[in-house]
Amino acid sequence: MAAVTERVVSVRAGFVVGAVEDSVKHPGHYTSHPSGVEVIEITRHESFLRGNILKYVLRAPRKGNELEDLRKAQTYLAWEIERVERENA
Repeated sequence: MAAVTERVVSVRAGFVVGAVEDSVKHPGHYTSHPSGVEVIEITRHESFLRGNILKYVLRAPRKGNELEDLRKAQTYLAWEIERVERENA
């Protein structure tokens, strides 16, 4: 199935006006960080839990429901802390 694209016109959300967003391979909330670095370029070098923590924190202000993404990150962080505590016990 071909990726669905849409015109992105929100400057406030950090997107370039008139740019075409690839909502499958490069969704805007993953590619709009001011550093220009796509989230996957960072998270692919981490464990599953730590990658998800980073993913949710980095995209939180850009995806739409910031508090929800921060709570998801908090959940993954709690699981990672529990894992590290078990390993160090």
